Amino acid sequence: MQQSIREHIAAGRACLGIELGSTRIKAVLIGPDHAPVAAGDYSWENRLEDGYWTYHMEDVWSGLQQAYAQMRTQVHSQYGVELKRVAAMGFSAMMHGYVALDGAGELLVPFRTWRNTTTGAAAEALTQRFQFNIPQRWSIAHLYQAILNGEAHVKDIAYLTTLAGYVHYKLTGSKVLGVGEASGMFPIDSATGDYHQGMAEDFDALVAERGYPWKLRDILPAVRMAGEDAGVLTQAGARLLDPTGALEAGIPLCPPEGDAGTGMTATNAVAPRTGNVSAGTSVFAMIVLEHALSRVYPEIDMVTTPTGRPVAMVHCNNCTNEINAWAQVFAGLLTALGQTPDMNALYTALFRTALEGAPDGGGLVAYNYLSGEPITGLEEGRPLLARAPEAQLSLANFMRAQIYSSLATLKLGMDILAGEQVAVERLLGHGGFFKTPVVGQRMMAAATGAPVSVMETAGEGGPWGMALLAAYLVRRQEGQSLEDYLEQGVFAAQRVTTLEPVAEDVEGFKVFMERYARALDVERCAVEHI
Repeated sequence: MQQSIREHIAAGRACLGIELGSTRIKAVLIGPDHAPVAAGDYSWENRLEDGYWTYHMEDVWSGLQQAYAQMRTQVHSQYGVELKRVAAMGFSAMMHGYVALDGAGELLVPFRTWRNTTTGAAAEALTQRFQFNIPQRWSIAHLYQAILNGEAHVKDIAYLTTLAGYVHYKLTGSKVLGVGEASGMFPIDSATGDYHQGMAEDFDALVAERGYPWKLRDILPAVRMAGEDAGVLTQAGARLLDPTGALEAGIPLCPPEGDAGTGMTATNAVAPRTGNVSAGTSVFAMIVLEHALSRVYPEIDMVTTPTGRPVAMVHCNNCTNEINAWAQVFAGLLTALGQTPDMNALYTALFRTALEGAPDGGGLVAYNYLSGEPITGLEEGRPLLARAPEAQLSLANFMRAQIYSSLATLKLGMDILAGEQVAVERLLGHGGFFKTPVVGQRMMAAATGAPVSVMETAGEGGPWGMALLAAYLVRRQEGQSLEDYLEQGVFAAQRVTTLEPVAEDVEGFKVFMERYARALDVERCAVEHI
């Protein structure tokens, strides 16, 4: 096997996926059987600057270079091959947000991420006008809010894109997006697989009196389906990614996607009646629909799969941030006791301890809102733990409450879909939340009321999904759909573990949610006074 992988890489037949996640940029190289053969990563954090959550673009490029270099070094050390070429590559990133460029391709304002909850007026106005839910984090909401704010840069926009689209543009010169990522910028018409023309014209009419020199579709990326041509790596792009000069230009790139699309791909959840849950810094569930919902729900985003199928998305800004913060507190305690904390072991112990807690968290109530959470109407967040005097404060109950808190807003959205009779035959989980066996699955099953499956590749997540989309670009058979390519060529031999909801967990989560809903005013008060 080692020899075949070496030959595969040396011949330039491996495929590369790189994803810019909320806390990590990760590169994954896949071999002949689609399994990861090398990886590299780079840790980074968003910054709150001038009232906006952002990442510096210098960090984007240094992070991409370091993740790629680490992967390239691993290829050389494990297989004795200098990586010069791959069959195809693709880039994905956190969806949504606002990257506004001028005619020279330079940023007009710092990158505004999906995490910002500063576009409430715009999102509400557009939702009413389009009769289509426009969440605050969508690019069109950011654009319209900038217009409402009278921001001077808007007139100079030559290209509006997302982080994935920006990276792709700088590496290829192509102004394109995969349809799944594009559906988080502006509504997609599933009948055409393109932006909704009527809504685009409506937006132009809405802002016509402002006298901007552009029409909306002039500044949006062109939409591409999975498997369609999206450009090739330029010489300048190759140097941006690999400053050593070893990487060759001319490599085809698949359409850039968002972390939702790569999550669907990585979990084989691109066909109707399937769904996936991505849980890490944020948490979102994607359910591929058979029929339209009965009405517009502000809690539910309508996006698409990488092939344009309609998807109901429940997106929550906050998931594991507060758990991560508490893990650092416990690590600090171990350090104070003279021990060197093993963070993987620490996380595993904390998650497993939660299973020993009371089904309802022992009377504790917790909010993991580091940032705002539109589903519960909060523009800002304040992490909070509260309890009545009779509540049972223990490590097990504390961790059960923290994990429940990380899924609570997701549950509010999933309950809406359940009320719409949305069928889900297969719900697959991926992301760091599922790394500890059993615990994440069991808690997610309690939150969704559905069986939750995890594959061996659950920890790989988005970058692996992006590598699969790159492979689909160059390896698929004539006329082969993405659904068939994944089902037959990638996941047929995958080992899957499935956990059904545990009755006492479901009931305990219900009790926790009743307490959670009653105490939301406490969280609002914390936002106001802290």
